Amino acid sequence: MTGRHPAPPPQPFRWALSSYEGRPPDRLGTLADGVAPAELWHLPGLTRCTGKVLARSRAADLRFVGRSLDSMYDLLTGALEHADRPGALGRLPVSVRSAGRFSGPERARFREHLAAAGLEPRTLARRKRPVALVDVVDSGSTFDTVHRELAAWITESREPWPVIRRKLRYVGVTVRTRTSPNTYRWQQSEESAPWVRTLPAGHVVNVSLPWAEWHWYGDRQPKVHGTFPPPRWFAPDAATPWHHEVLPPALTESLALVAAGRTRSLRDGLVRVIAGEPGFSDPHVRTFAAQLRGT
Repeated sequence: MTGRHPAPPPQPFRWALSSYEGRPPDRLGTLADGVAPAELWHLPGLTRCTGKVLARSRAADLRFVGRSLDSMYDLLTGALEHADRPGALGRLPVSVRSAGRFSGPERARFREHLAAAGLEPRTLARRKRPVALVDVVDSGSTFDTVHRELAAWITESREPWPVIRRKLRYVGVTVRTRTSPNTYRWQQSEESAPWVRTLPAGHVVNVSLPWAEWHWYGDRQPKVHGTFPPPRWFAPDAATPWHHEVLPPALTESLALVAAGRTRSLRDGLVRVIAGEPGFSDPHVRTFAAQLRGT
């Protein structure tokens, strides 16, 4: 039918844990039973990091790449549960760090995932708010792969790059190191990220985390679903709920983060972090902070 959007591609099943954007939370039954309460030792650092992501993205709509920052997504679905900000949060739940060059079918499927996240070139050119892709970053290879394929699609579609480049942002969550002129920064690499210089200044930014938290989110934290590399994009059971031994503690921690995000103290903490950032001078950031405070 003319005007109908294509169905989204199969993606890893993830339970809805909040009523963000008016959807009812899923009934979990006994999935998280018998598990000790989550120890949110990383919540203070996560709160600071999340506030900085919001400020440095200039209150853009956020699209979380992969599953490393599911905790930030969970926290914000609680914090924005009753805010009037449709489309503020979304996920691009693919794993492409070591994908290299895609095959033809893989490229077509990847574009379906981009479109499902609101990153189709036509959509990008016409969106009102900017959109920022957010991920845990080491070398920046995931962002490099995503942007390379997105840029090729924009060129093929003949959508206006001068317009899209003002709407597109990247926020890398990196390991905290000492500030030095010799410190390695992935976005400054001449070889791995030349595309960074095609975007306006300030559209590719970093937020740092201490090693313990960064390593937890990127490598050690139990996740609700498995990784989703290109071979899995075509699996018949790709969208089937994954019941595995670490699911109960993963769900328990996710639920605890959603609950924390609902609290006034957590939202006030996010606003304090945002207000301490240079980006707070941006009227869009100030408006978003007021929405957070008022929910």
